[in-house]
Amino acid sequence: MAILVDETTRVLVQGITGREGRARARLMREYGTTLVAGCTPGRGGEVVDGVPVYDTVAEAVEAHGRFDAAVVYVPAPLVKDAALEAIAAGIGLTVLVGDRVPVWDVMEIARAARQAGTTFLGPNTLGVLSVDRGVLGMIGGRAESARAWFTRGRVGVASRSGGMTSSTGYYLCREGIGLSTLVHVGGESIVGLPLPEVVTRFEADPDTDVIAMFGEIGGSQEERVAGLISAGAVTKPVVAYIGGRAATSGVRFSHAGAIVEGGRGTHEGKVAALRAAGATVVETFDQLPAAVARVLEG
Repeated sequence: MAILVDETTRVLVQGITGREGRARARLMREYGTTLVAGCTPGRGGEVVDGVPVYDTVAEAVEAHGRFDAAVVYVPAPLVKDAALEAIAAGIGLTVLVGDRVPVWDVMEIARAARQAGTTFLGPNTLGVLSVDRGVLGMIGGRAESARAWFTRGRVGVASRSGGMTSSTGYYLCREGIGLSTLVHVGGESIVGLPLPEVVTRFEADPDTDVIAMFGEIGGSQEERVAGLISAGAVTKPVVAYIGGRAATSGVRFSHAGAIVEGGRGTHEGKVAALRAAGATVVETFDQLPAAVARVLEG
């Protein structure tokens, strides 16, 4: 098994005729993802690298039946309409790659997804990659590099940073530690699948034994993971690194969602909560692979 994507996941790419959509569709297809169709208003009838294009999501669904996931490559002002279209079509997972999506738009997307019983990843996400099974988004950049960087194993990666999602996976694999799935939750202040939900999915995944987590200052995602561990809802070992130790109040650390305000979302608070719950928290990022290896060895 894997979480969020595998070789059976039927995928639609919205915005497939754009430069980014075309390039990332190629990554997904060449990595083995079941990319069924694309969608761009006004471009229906075209074919992109062998993938048929439709004007609307509804037309793609009518032609090909059920889709399990939609990946959205459109400019930020258009993300809301694209996401709502996918949700209305009953697509279970929508991956929102674009950044700087207005927060009110994300809230509307979240409300629609909740009402429809679907979910979304992002916005401002590199996506998700299940090793040797499939990728949604742009992790790895190209299929060749994704295959070279990541080897299959039993460690799940959950991260709030796009670049550090890939880096965490790369350095773990370089030390001989294979991966099940890598997930970048997204860098905005509101995201569809935050760390606690991703960690919960790893808990339920029989192919994941250990969870490697890259956290950041700001928000409460890491503290909520700690709460799940303390409550016994997450029993698999969690090994974490929290970025932003030197940041002071009001300073943003890399992403819109990584900002300390007053006494909330601090590095110290996150580390303390995780350690008190029983997670392993390393002081520096380069200590993460060795810490994961020790946990795997028991």
